[in-house]
Amino acid sequence: MVPPSPPAVVARGVTKRFGDFTAVDGLDMTIPKGAFYAFLGPNGAGKSTTISLLTGIYAADAGQLTILGVDAKAHPLDLKRRIGVVPEELALFERLTARQYLTFCGRMQGLDGAVAQARCDELLAVAELAHKADVLVAEYSKGMRRRLAIAAALIHAPELVFLDEPFEGIDVIAASVIKELLGDLSRKGVTLLLTTHVLEIAERLATHAGIIKAGKLVTEGSIDELKAKHGCPSLEAVFEQQVAVPQARSASLSFFGRAP
Repeated sequence: MVPPSPPAVVARGVTKRFGDFTAVDGLDMTIPKGAFYAFLGPNGAGKSTTISLLTGIYAADAGQLTILGVDAKAHPLDLKRRIGVVPEELALFERLTARQYLTFCGRMQGLDGAVAQARCDELLAVAELAHKADVLVAEYSKGMRRRLAIAAALIHAPELVFLDEPFEGIDVIAASVIKELLGDLSRKGVTLLLTTHVLEIAERLATHAGIIKAGKLVTEGSIDELKAKHGCPSLEAVFEQQVAVPQARSASLSFFGRAP
């Protein structure tokens, strides 16, 4: 029998502090290889800080982090060649065209010029940006920029991709293209970590999920495992149970519905 592949991400006791504030507090996380992992939590729970730790932007103050079987602290550069990152706040080179930008990203990842160009053309087509390939990024809409950022994160064929709120502030068409692209990557065995506030998207796309609250991972597992474990009919119900529904959910305004 073929032994099971090691997890793509293993975090044990990972902690990150900013002065007196603990943003990530003893985080334990396991992401199976090939999983589509929805990383969920309320605003300020520590999702973006965790991604920064996993991608090497921040160094952990404590704990052990293994990514793709490699000690993240000991081999940060090796890991950066094997992962792709789409941050929430995009920083694209606006004075380049999309074709120039993707080719540049490919070359920076060590791809041969011809290979970078071929992958650029394929990515532009898949992201439905081929008709705007020679337009400056400065002229792109927010949804087009998001698709371009995802394409840039994929050009070197990473084994693990981190996407921080890729559906934030984009239209239905752009969201549909991104969902199709991510679904295709998942079917091809690429490990994905996605943060999103749109739980319907998370439940439709993800195979696994983890919920973070106040810097601590409160639960994780496959979607089916989480629903069974917490006795909930949906991932959204699991999330609400673990995070607690805000009191405003049942609030109403007294001055509506009255005669003037």
